[in-house]
Amino acid sequence: MILPQANTPAPAKPLSIQAFRTGAKNLSFIIAGILSAGMGLKGFLLSSHFIDGGATGISMLLAAALGLPLSWGLLLINLPFLALGYRQMGVRFALKSAAAIAGLAACLVLVPYPDVTPDLLITAIFGGVFIGAGIGLAMRGGAVLDGTEILALLINRNTSLLKVSDIILIVNVFIFGVAAFVLGVTEALYSILTYVAASKTLDFILTGIEQYTGVTIISNHSEDIREAITNKLGRGVTIYRGESGFGKRGAHREERKIIFTVVTRLELPGLREEVKRLDPNAFIVQHSVDDAVGGMLKRRPLH
Repeated sequence: MILPQANTPAPAKPLSIQAFRTGAKNLSFIIAGILSAGMGLKGFLLSSHFIDGGATGISMLLAAALGLPLSWGLLLINLPFLALGYRQMGVRFALKSAAAIAGLAACLVLVPYPDVTPDLLITAIFGGVFIGAGIGLAMRGGAVLDGTEILALLINRNTSLLKVSDIILIVNVFIFGVAAFVLGVTEALYSILTYVAASKTLDFILTGIEQYTGVTIISNHSEDIREAITNKLGRGVTIYRGESGFGKRGAHREERKIIFTVVTRLELPGLREEVKRLDPNAFIVQHSVDDAVGGMLKRRPLH
């Protein structure tokens, strides 16, 4: 009887199917996010002259003050953030995000969303809900619809004085301060309510994932996964030594290397996809991390 080797790679066909399913799921998240954000913007906020925070808010301010079409404003304002995303997250993330933002711009032009209600309170709250859901769904698909968070992550990696949430808050305080002069105090206050609703919805869509996420990976291909995390993703890892086999099959002790790493929520989909590519049967456990400093959180450049 010939026993199979422990390191025999999985067949190519299941891996290709897994990759196709992952890609289709990510694409579905991004498309749903685009449609949801478009509903929040065109179906609620634009008719009442309310804005959201971040790059979207800046684009809406320019549209109100200068008459610049919002779709063009979204593309122009997000270009610098996409360039930062390319440098920090890689070409794949930048291309997916560029396609998502372009899709949102096209959605605002082509999709005939209804003007849902003239009620200002409902407009502010549900406009934020749809926008937050859209941003969250796009992030679940590995892309962003608003580039401000990329800038916040970059600043955070170069200083330990401010958290990502602090940086985003500072940017939005400035945006809403300008909105008070451009749109009026009432519109600015309703816009702050929109931003709060969007933030809470975004957190809900991401199921409580905070700035950083701790990931524990148990696999027979731990060395391949370690190399992928350190070389492709540019993240540090910690290797624990443990024993497997404590479960339904009895206490069959087998030494196993356990990988632990910390990534941002934008990098999490890429990490999970890479692990599943190397080992479809890998056991992955993730948990939220309020904050983390030191180590290799400030990502090293890859060559």
